[in-house]
Amino acid sequence: MSDRDHGLESADAIRARIDTRTPHSARFWNYFVGGKDNYEVDREVGDQIKEIFPGLVDVALTSRHFLGRAVRELAVERGIRQFLDIGTGLPTADNTHEVAQRVAPDARIVYVDNDPLVLAHARALLTSTPEGRTDYLDADLFDPESILKAAAGTLDLSRPVALMILNTLGHVADYDLARSLVSRLMAGLPSGSYLVISDSTATSEGMIAASDAYNASGAVPYYVRPVEEIAGFFEGLELVEPGIAQVTRWRPEPDGANGTEPAVDAYGGVGRKP
Repeated sequence: MSDRDHGLESADAIRARIDTRTPHSARFWNYFVGGKDNYEVDREVGDQIKEIFPGLVDVALTSRHFLGRAVRELAVERGIRQFLDIGTGLPTADNTHEVAQRVAPDARIVYVDNDPLVLAHARALLTSTPEGRTDYLDADLFDPESILKAAAGTLDLSRPVALMILNTLGHVADYDLARSLVSRLMAGLPSGSYLVISDSTATSEGMIAASDAYNASGAVPYYVRPVEEIAGFFEGLELVEPGIAQVTRWRPEPDGANGTEPAVDAYGGVGRKP
């Protein structure tokens, strides 16, 4: 497929939209997980916040592990072959399509983001097994209906889809609006679909201080929420055991690195649409 088919801009147009003077959440997170797609301003803020709350690095790493376990659970145990990943962020190791297609080569994945740096890396994401498909949408979480309409070009929305929204909803300051966006997205998916959410939580003074420092840096604010509000996103869905849990405690792998991960200020869950 051509870049035009995916709505990708030219490289020059993308570069013109990238602000290297202001910290950015995708690049900041990329720095914390050991990636190379970040700028000095992101590293400076990252280092400042590590001084305030070193545990945020654990949140970044363990949230990535949660993604892998959730995708494998859905693909292997529940037969899900379609994934809609909103708030893609910058590609690192074990992206959603890599995890899903490793165990289910025929899986189809649509990534959604509207960040120019993520868009610049979309070509790296647009890889797939011959049996499956991976696509990228330049679209906005605040327009769920447009996301669903565009995703239908790759996914069969009459069949179950796993909606993945990881470390993204904190950018929506108003909780009622955030819940509405999730509900509108799930409303467009059939029975048997799943919702996967994880986010940093206001469960320690350190995390709250780190959030305040990040929001004061000039970056687009990211608001940490109490665990009860994370649970609220799953209202009306059937929670997969163990329910809403710290990301390190959600089906940890006892024989792997996940089995010894620390407790973190990040909670997540997986819920099925009846």
